Amino acid sequence: MNSYFDKEVLITGGLGFIGSCLARRLVALGAKVTLVDSLIPQYGGNFFNIADIVDKVSVNVCDVRDPYAMAYLVQGKDYLFNLAGQTSHMDSMSDPQTDLDINAAAQLAILEACRKSNPGIKIVFASTRQLYGKPDYLPVDEKHPIRPVDVNGINKLAGEWYHLLYNNVYGIRACALRLTNTYGPGMRVKDARQTFLGIWVRLLIEGKPIRVFGDGLQLRDFNYVDDCVEALLLAGASDHANGKVYNLGSSEVVGLKTLAELMVELGNELKMGGGYELIPFPPERKAIDIGDYYSDFSLITHELGWQPRIDLRVGLQRTMAYYQANHEHYWDNDQ
Repeated sequence: MNSYFDKEVLITGGLGFIGSCLARRLVALGAKVTLVDSLIPQYGGNFFNIADIVDKVSVNVCDVRDPYAMAYLVQGKDYLFNLAGQTSHMDSMSDPQTDLDINAAAQLAILEACRKSNPGIKIVFASTRQLYGKPDYLPVDEKHPIRPVDVNGINKLAGEWYHLLYNNVYGIRACALRLTNTYGPGMRVKDARQTFLGIWVRLLIEGKPIRVFGDGLQLRDFNYVDDCVEALLLAGASDHANGKVYNLGSSEVVGLKTLAELMVELGNELKMGGGYELIPFPPERKAIDIGDYYSDFSLITHELGWQPRIDLRVGLQRTMAYYQANHEHYWDNDQ
């Protein structure tokens, strides 16, 4: 991690969930951090996420779709952690053009800016396990067929492959991490646009039941945000990662009904109240549901030494306690 000391680092989506946690870690490592965020309400940027480091970072409020701003911002940077994106699968289906603009076209413009203004930069792109679609086998490794089930997956795939192309053709060092369900303090909890775990936390704090679609037997794996940040930093620091794609994931695999039961139990310990209920899949969600999913992350373990360290119970305890203490900054007053 000495790679980041006194280095210039740009984080797109820097006021969002993962970007702000990454910024906090980079500040601790001695990096000079610039955060870019559009602060468009539905995308999760929130100044409270950096309240403890606001005087130690530079913040530029602009949109990654602005090619002139991005061309200026990438100049002189040693690293770019490219985390900005439209994450809602449902929004991508109702407004595919915006998803295309943010997750594909803007990514190409950022890479062109790097090619023209800063070809020596190292880029880590936050991709998604959603690219795989409904798994043919489990756990899903990087050789699994790519078969997105929604517009978001297709556009994220384009963004990912632009990064790999610019690595392979133009020598701009870039790699991609396919994130699974990342959770923790700072995630969007106002609604389910970023992760369903967010709205589950909110419902418990409000004393309302978690709604689990279908029979609740769908399997998932989860990464606490600190583990995700560690993977991003390892990928950024390693030239062995250039041109590569890595899955993130967890050896803890849990059914959603079991997960809901665990969260209700933890909520009771925190005197939140709440419960859960099984409800039928809404048709629009059923159409893009992928069933069971969990990752084979052995490649990044073998090549970069990464493995998740925060177990699910501990991570959920930290997350729920954080929002119990700070919820007014995330959904009260329309934040």
